[in-house]
Amino acid sequence: MVFKKVSVIGLGYIGLPTAAVIASRGINVVGVDVSENAVNTINQGKVHIVEPDLDMLVQAAVTLGKLRATLVAEPADAFMIAVPTPFKDDHKPDLSFIHSAAKTIAPVLEKGNLIILESTSPVGATEQLADWLQELRPDLTFPQTAAENADIQVAHCPERVLPGRVLEELVSNDRIIGGMTTKCSEKAIDLYTTFVRGECIITNSRTAEMAKLTENSFRDVNIAFANELSIIADKLKINVWELIPLANRHPRVNILSPGPGVGGHCIAVDPWFIVDSAPEEARMIRAAREINDGKPKYVIDQVAKAADQFKQPVIACLGLAFKADIDDLRESPALDITLKLAQLNIGRVVAVEPNITELPAQLKEAGVELLTLKDALEQANVLVGLVDHKPFKALSNPDINSKVVVDTRGLFNRF
Repeated sequence: MVFKKVSVIGLGYIGLPTAAVIASRGINVVGVDVSENAVNTINQGKVHIVEPDLDMLVQAAVTLGKLRATLVAEPADAFMIAVPTPFKDDHKPDLSFIHSAAKTIAPVLEKGNLIILESTSPVGATEQLADWLQELRPDLTFPQTAAENADIQVAHCPERVLPGRVLEELVSNDRIIGGMTTKCSEKAIDLYTTFVRGECIITNSRTAEMAKLTENSFRDVNIAFANELSIIADKLKINVWELIPLANRHPRVNILSPGPGVGGHCIAVDPWFIVDSAPEEARMIRAAREINDGKPKYVIDQVAKAADQFKQPVIACLGLAFKADIDDLRESPALDITLKLAQLNIGRVVAVEPNITELPAQLKEAGVELLTLKDALEQANVLVGLVDHKPFKALSNPDINSKVVVDTRGLFNRF
């Protein structure tokens, strides 16, 4: 099938790069988002998120007339849904954004359309999307009722990219194509092969959903081992940053680096989707989530002890993003730690985050100040290494030798 026009629903960290890459292949792309600021920014050829080289790709696509953004859905040959899938307070999956996307595109659907759910989703979400669309458009047929003869083809293809390398990995990574029918999968492959050099592997929608959850749960379990090890090492007065490289010299051992917790929209969320689907069976996955969710409290306790050494503590939290050298604060343990430290009222709390220009509202309300690294080093007596951004890794011994340090990333282990 030839795709003349593709619509991408959700222009965030996955949707916008995907839209720009497809547009770079000469296909007309219209992006749909609820944010008027995002839409206006993109239509000016600019970007509202930080991702290497994305600004140039978007500018070129907009200038050539291949990419534009809108607040309202339009008819298209294919619709790619890339909206958030968080969980609720009880760790239940929240599919409200997918439901909203269904309501957005339903009025403009036409016979022959392809719908791809890219959002990382609990098992059964693609089928739920198809059911919602069937309710909204009873005049059309969908795979759950019409199978191979459906008017609309529906598939799940989870994104598998690393922030900071999204444009490269969108093209080079293998993709798992989970169609609700064989015809759905084949039509989805027609779309992905327009821009993906990696292999497109066919399965069903449920297996595709579970594959992404499995990938992130595997990583979460391994991070939990490292985080638990770091706490044990502290108790036994062992330098975990020396310990792990020594253990990793074994040819079949590859322990990850510990941190202040686990952040981002994927690893911190996806394992709970499995736990929700199989609560009695997912014991290790649940335990790993609890270990990683508990690490921020351990860090906070360590910082409180450090601050107690000073009459007027000034605590500098180095980093707010969920990983190095990006601006993404979603599910960030660093942000959560900074907020809770401020709420404890144990001293003045300042934050250094070189990838943002303004603090999130909750940090402002808690009295946190955003400082440059230079100002923070001058004013703080307690340093908390939370994210291994490049400027922090470049610090030298004179920068920190007068500070009490709580280092969750091994930033200062070389001193």
